Amino acid sequence: MAAMASEVPLEVDLPQLERSLRHPREIFSYFMSLLTGAATLAAMFPLLSVLFLLIRRGAQTLGKATFTELPPAAMMPGGGIGNAIAGTILIVFIATLISVPIGILAAVYTAEFAPESRITQAVRFAAKVLTGLPSILAGVFAFAIVVMVTGGFSAPAGGVALALLMIPTILLTAEDAILRVPSRMREAAIGMGATPTQVVRKVLLPTALPGILTGIMLAIARAAGETAPLLFTSLFSDYWMSRTSPEFLPKTIGDLMKPTASLAVLIYNFSGSPFDNQIAMAWTAALVLVVIVLLVNIAGQRLAAHYHR
Repeated sequence: MAAMASEVPLEVDLPQLERSLRHPREIFSYFMSLLTGAATLAAMFPLLSVLFLLIRRGAQTLGKATFTELPPAAMMPGGGIGNAIAGTILIVFIATLISVPIGILAAVYTAEFAPESRITQAVRFAAKVLTGLPSILAGVFAFAIVVMVTGGFSAPAGGVALALLMIPTILLTAEDAILRVPSRMREAAIGMGATPTQVVRKVLLPTALPGILTGIMLAIARAAGETAPLLFTSLFSDYWMSRTSPEFLPKTIGDLMKPTASLAVLIYNFSGSPFDNQIAMAWTAALVLVVIVLLVNIAGQRLAAHYHR
């Protein structure tokens, strides 16, 4: 009987399956699709407008000298932002060296060793609060504990300020990535006799690495564009960090503990200048900064995809 029933052809009312714009549900679906597409275009319009304006205005003075020369003085032709690019890379590098170990170790503790303790709850709450911390407060804090102690503005002071902004992002994303590791992988490693440290080092961190890298790249991208913390910590400089052109990096600790240029502060200073050459250089610096942040995000996505595979 079952075989006979399966051989009976099913009658399908094809006209009822055909889509018709006269049907209320089809009209509603079509309208919502149009509304969603329009909202998407509206959200992309400011971004595309900013990119178009940056390329149009910033590319006018873009050239080899942009990356090899010092910022121009008022009414002086030429010049570049080489020292600001090198200073930005150095400050963000220092911030990354500080924030990545702290953020990952804290994430391992909160996700693996004490996920329900009061300390973990306090750390999570503090991290979520710090994600919304005004960046200028991080600069004031770093000014008090670094600039006032060392007696001057410097790249390490700027790195400390940016690290305060990077740690919450790295901690929360790393914790989430570690918690997403399947529990059976932990249990298998423990069943084979692995210690808790070995489980973390050889199972959890390698498996969660794509998510951790994504969080690190997001934190770096945010830190690279911050201005307010650097006004209180690294300030600005019209010279190379080694004080001898064309050396990009500091040669001694003394050079490192001096005011250091950065792209964000250069944009801030030159954008309010009454001189056309400095305003043009501010547009170029903004374009370069956007490209650097874009490359960092692309690199993070590629690395995450590579380790995921």
